[in-house]
Amino acid sequence: MRSRRTNRAAVRTGVSLAATLPLLAGALALGIPTAQAAPDPGARAALSGTKPLWATAKADQGAAPASSAVTARVYLAGRDAAGLTAYAKAVSDPGSASYGKFLSAEEAQRRFGATKNQVTAVTSWLKGAGLKVTATTRHYVAVSGNVATAQQAFGTELHSYRKDGRTYRAPQRTASAPAGLKDAVLTVSGLDNAPHRASHQDELPPPDAVFRNSGPLSSYYGSKVAKDLPRAYGKKAPYTVKGYTGKQLRGAYGAGRETGRGVTVAITDAYASSTIAEDAARYAKRNGDAAYRKGQLGQVLPDAYTDTEACGASGWYGEETLDVEAVHAVAPEANITYVGSASCNDDDFLDTLSSVVDGHLADIVSNSWSDVETNQTPALHDAYDQVFQLGAIEGIGFYFSSGDSGDEVASTGTKQVDVPAGSAWVTSVGGTSLAVGRHDRYEWETGWGTDQAALSDDGRSWTDFPGAYTSGAGGGTSAVVEQPYYQKGVVPDSLAKANGDTPMRTVPDIAAVADPNTGFLVGQTQTFPDGSQQYGEYRIGGTSLAAPVIAGVQALAQQAHGGRALGFANPAIYDREGTRRINDVTDHPRGSGKGLAVVRVDYANGFDDSEGLLTSVRSLGNDSSLSAVRGYDDVTGVGSPAPGYVESYRKR
Repeated sequence: MRSRRTNRAAVRTGVSLAATLPLLAGALALGIPTAQAAPDPGARAALSGTKPLWATAKADQGAAPASSAVTARVYLAGRDAAGLTAYAKAVSDPGSASYGKFLSAEEAQRRFGATKNQVTAVTSWLKGAGLKVTATTRHYVAVSGNVATAQQAFGTELHSYRKDGRTYRAPQRTASAPAGLKDAVLTVSGLDNAPHRASHQDELPPPDAVFRNSGPLSSYYGSKVAKDLPRAYGKKAPYTVKGYTGKQLRGAYGAGRETGRGVTVAITDAYASSTIAEDAARYAKRNGDAAYRKGQLGQVLPDAYTDTEACGASGWYGEETLDVEAVHAVAPEANITYVGSASCNDDDFLDTLSSVVDGHLADIVSNSWSDVETNQTPALHDAYDQVFQLGAIEGIGFYFSSGDSGDEVASTGTKQVDVPAGSAWVTSVGGTSLAVGRHDRYEWETGWGTDQAALSDDGRSWTDFPGAYTSGAGGGTSAVVEQPYYQKGVVPDSLAKANGDTPMRTVPDIAAVADPNTGFLVGQTQTFPDGSQQYGEYRIGGTSLAAPVIAGVQALAQQAHGGRALGFANPAIYDREGTRRINDVTDHPRGSGKGLAVVRVDYANGFDDSEGLLTSVRSLGNDSSLSAVRGYDDVTGVGSPAPGYVESYRKR
């Protein structure tokens, strides 16, 4: 599966997608049985989830060419997968006697990692089946071969299937491994090839084209009202904000005296901006954030990059820039480590996340990327959750953007959630429209969901007000992951059982500012029309903003906690639901029936007024079929951090 980062141009203009990927729980594994324990050498153990949902009989185009190349990874289950899941739950639950008793990376590997015997046995099986072993790590064995050898190794024919107008390869039935290896093999990836992954090495392209915000702009919410334009919801609407700064976000979310000192936040995205250090330093100086200390911002990068064109590499530079500047704005003394993926594909992101866990590079990990659940290869659910669970037992928490297309119906035709935000082992971060008033005061939030109506030609009305849906926080109910224990009694059955009688994982868990119309000011080197590369600033949003904002807030909370890691935060977050530590966000914070809107003026060409201006009104709190209501909801989760949230983690 190929992940997407937030569509930068779309979010900047208020029409957005998010940037995402996969999830689920680990398998059983206690070690390798002896030869005597497997009397039938031909017996097989199914590797569930290895046949994609789109590989249906109707889409089947027949057998794949036997000589076609196949590259795959066999992920290792480790020595005690069930024990890993149980331990991850115990150390993450504030009600457990084991809460906070985390292991070091070395201890985690010794206790739950794959054994040498497992690696040897798996390698021997793959080689014996005619596959070439190309790499071996503590997490997987990578192989190459062709369709014929892969079919022999994994006990299934590989067929060609039509999907979204294209043809891809996939297993004709669930793949399998020798029964004697059932406790050693977690899953296999690469048997299906949707989408195709490039194998050649690429150079990184230059930055994306410049984007600028036109005025008029408010310095804080409501500071400049569009008095000469039509009313919206019975009153004159304010102009969009210029873009909130760190000072405003810290005030709104109750940072207090905490700064994140002593805490490290990792950020994962694909590729890397060559100007990030200069851009971040310049932005901090221009917008009142603390200057970066020497070594405060670092990068961990792969040796080479792939799929730069297919993944839109230059668009990821803005993602990295947003994430870094947002974390620093909220937690100005936290260390930041950017960990870049070689591409936007699953295996590379798994490598990136594993490197964070294996080296314990940070306690808090912000991830602004995703894909929709139906695109996810089911076989990778376990591989991702294994990484998240290993992180949990080390005291590492993962925070994922929930998506920028609401219920995804408008963009995919199917109501579904984004992944890995849908995993039960990550914190899914939804989005809000945020009003920060004079003196950095929190006024209100709505669930982020935007309708857009253009100004009529005569300037006297808004065309088809409130207009069409453009974007909103991702949320909803997973069709794959069952409800985790921490959501029981909090998430209403109307959401948890939206797909049937079994309660399922519902997202998001928590929320922060995401609406690009009440968004964050970011500074980045961009490519200007004359071909030059210059620094510029613009307002941006998306749950790609909400995720690093929450990561920054968690860094403040960890400092208040005496610097002790918070780990997988969901159980602690849900413990705070319904208290004053959480803002219970609704779509109508000023009362039922009282709509909210802002006026936005954009350059038609995204750069200057040479091709005219576009004036529109953006209605707030209208997120597709999703609604922000009292209590838990599928737009904002339990809500957003209130002024008492950070302080609630302080040990007394």
